[in-house]
Amino acid sequence: MKLRNDLRNIAIIAHVDHGKTTLVDELLKQSGTFRANEQVDERAMDSNDLERERGITILAKNTAIQYKDSKINILDTPGHADFGGEVERIMKMVDGVLLVVDAYEGCMPQTRFVLKKALEQKLTPIVVVNKIDKDSARPEEVIDEVLELFIELDANDEQLEFPVVYASAINGTASLDPDPSNQDENMQCLYESIIEHIPAPVDNSEEGLQFQVALLDYNDYVGRIGIGRVFRGTMTVGQQVSLMKLDGTVKNFRVTKIFGFLGLKRVEIQEAHAGDLIAVSGMEDINVGETVCPIDQQDPLPVLRIDEPTLQMTFAVNNSPFAGREGKYVTSRKIEERLLAQLQTDVSLRVEETDSPDAWIVSGRGELHLSILIENMRREGYELQVSKPKVIIREIDGVKCEPVERVQIDIPEEYMGGVIESLGTRKGEMLDMVNNGNGQVRLVFLIPARGLIGYSTEFMSITRGFGIINHTFDSYQPMQKGRVGGRHQGVIVSMETGKATTYGIMGVEDRGTIFVEPGTEIYAGMIVGEHTRENDITVNLTKMKQATNVRSATKDQTVTIKKPRIMSLEQSLEYLNDDEYCEITPESIRLRKKILDKNERERVAKKQKLAEMEQ
Repeated sequence: MKLRNDLRNIAIIAHVDHGKTTLVDELLKQSGTFRANEQVDERAMDSNDLERERGITILAKNTAIQYKDSKINILDTPGHADFGGEVERIMKMVDGVLLVVDAYEGCMPQTRFVLKKALEQKLTPIVVVNKIDKDSARPEEVIDEVLELFIELDANDEQLEFPVVYASAINGTASLDPDPSNQDENMQCLYESIIEHIPAPVDNSEEGLQFQVALLDYNDYVGRIGIGRVFRGTMTVGQQVSLMKLDGTVKNFRVTKIFGFLGLKRVEIQEAHAGDLIAVSGMEDINVGETVCPIDQQDPLPVLRIDEPTLQMTFAVNNSPFAGREGKYVTSRKIEERLLAQLQTDVSLRVEETDSPDAWIVSGRGELHLSILIENMRREGYELQVSKPKVIIREIDGVKCEPVERVQIDIPEEYMGGVIESLGTRKGEMLDMVNNGNGQVRLVFLIPARGLIGYSTEFMSITRGFGIINHTFDSYQPMQKGRVGGRHQGVIVSMETGKATTYGIMGVEDRGTIFVEPGTEIYAGMIVGEHTRENDITVNLTKMKQATNVRSATKDQTVTIKKPRIMSLEQSLEYLNDDEYCEITPESIRLRKKILDKNERERVAKKQKLAEMEQ
């Protein structure tokens, strides 16, 4: 069997924040891929603003480095389970993986999630223990944890013999020795390990073409771009080929452009051979999982599985009293165009129309997946309102099933009781508890996904901000009866439109937590705080102090009001109840009742109560 020894295809997998993007940066710099005078950003692979701000990888990206006589194609994958659809497809394009693990944190839920996908594809792993320069590093124990995880995930004998490289990506050093003082000056040993251990692709360039699309991109000049791997044969520019569609139909087209990868750039090439990772343009109607073949030899590859959405929200045109003030795009036509454009590149997203021309049901892989779409839209100048996220219930063999998440929690010992109790009320089932001996405890739970909606705020207050919570989708299981999770407190709703005053806020401060600062513009029906009790109350925050000519004995005392709780987009989405919307504009995030009028709201609530009692 002929091999292409000048080529290696690998994916980098890791939990969020274990340093894989920084590692790729160093591999790029040290391989001499960049010119000496080229300006390179830190975390160069995280190309969009949101990825840079949050320090997470959202979209899978490809790059390639030249090391000696070999080209190494590297795919940087998202570590977050919400983008698991990307991870799974990337595994089909590569022959091996670099598993990056933090030398202190060890194996985390998403390490488990991405590694499971890699082992299922029978890929060859190399383990990189990163951040070896940390004082708290514990490399030997972390390797034991990794080995345990491999055994637990049914790795085969070859996979269990994984080579280990100890590295500090931030310093650009690596070695095969776990002692941090013995780090080499560079990452030479990591390049060598990749060349030595990762299998080279089979060279069957003489056979009929098979190219499968694993990722999509979109460009205003050339339209849709399919990114994937040539599994067999050769593809050349100008070649007439057949596209084997997912629905079984076949479309013929001409390859107009082929791009290879080098460094962070796409380079136009004339032909690609078996094993190459390339981007192809010329097909308007190309989708993930479809195969490109010669016209006279139609032989599609097995279709790639795409993770189904587990969460949905209603996106609607903003109809609040402040609609149209801050956004550039506010009409239903513009919002629909934007959602349909997102479908061009995001295969885990679904957009369905509703009875109303001003609302759509948008389904995604999780809260992060949907909130990133909303955040991107808001930055682009869109204005919209969204409903509370709901989990998607599926019927499996006639049984109603709901998504269940695997949750891993790291907390100081003293908060353990509170966390276990709070997850118990949300139908959580404890699988494991490990006391690390340093006052830290690790808890593992299985919990219905709807029990996690809105949990992070409660978790942060129970653990005073010292807890770390991570969760990934585990499976669909029969639906639990009764209410799971949700908000227990009622809200404080404004009854007037105007500006919130210090005097107005002071009058209701002792009844809950306020969400707005003095001077904020508010409207009737807008949520301005959280009530201490379970019921909603309506208040007037725009009240002005009556001016009288009588001097008060307490006049000279200066009054201070408590700092309001300002919520981020994710916190606002988690906070919502069924009868509320989150209004999102480029400048503001406001919570509001769906029915703004107080009397109308109370009438509807009464009706609902009666209906429930009759049932």
